[in-house]
Amino acid sequence: MACASFDTNSSFSESAAEPEVDAGTGQTRRTLLLGALATSACLGCSTQARAGEDPPGSDERPQKGDLLVFSEGDQEGKLITAADLKPGGPPVHAWPKDPNTSVVRSASRLNEILIIKLDPADLDEKTRARAVDGIIAYSAICSHAGCPVTAWVKSDVGDKEVFKCMCHNSEYDPRAGAQVVFGPAPRRLAALPLALADGSLTVAGNFIGKVGGAQPG
Repeated sequence: MACASFDTNSSFSESAAEPEVDAGTGQTRRTLLLGALATSACLGCSTQARAGEDPPGSDERPQKGDLLVFSEGDQEGKLITAADLKPGGPPVHAWPKDPNTSVVRSASRLNEILIIKLDPADLDEKTRARAVDGIIAYSAICSHAGCPVTAWVKSDVGDKEVFKCMCHNSEYDPRAGAQVVFGPAPRRLAALPLALADGSLTVAGNFIGKVGGAQPG
């Protein structure tokens, strides 16, 4: 009887111990699985983060030979040709584009450009030298507080239309090198020399003048 009792208890103990081993193994497997899933999720996040990064060169200032593309509107990303510009304005907003890599340099807002076509006879000598067939380009960033220059309106101090920053009402005359004609802006807009290549507008040199708003202090 004692032996029978011993065998019964031993069998019970073994059967009771087995679920504990299974539970531990199951817990370990679950832990490994969760760890693998977490690792995969992190790798996925890293891949997405890398995929969302701006391509090399997209924050560089316009380079000689860059093409110019629309930065807004229905034609965003398309090449700008001389035929796209209405004589006398309004200006179009553009980004420079590397012709070799097709990278649009839109990662910096300081790279946005205003392009306008005016009568060459209305341009002063220095401005005419940077233009091509009356087409001229300037930085689209106000030199006062760095706001975008968005308006083409009649000046508050004359009868000509001018570029205007609507933040603090600074006005610039594109015929005279985008000099300040009204408002608190401390200096003219930076100018960008242009050329034509196969009918498309291209950059002929670096910005002339400082790009962006006045620095505090």
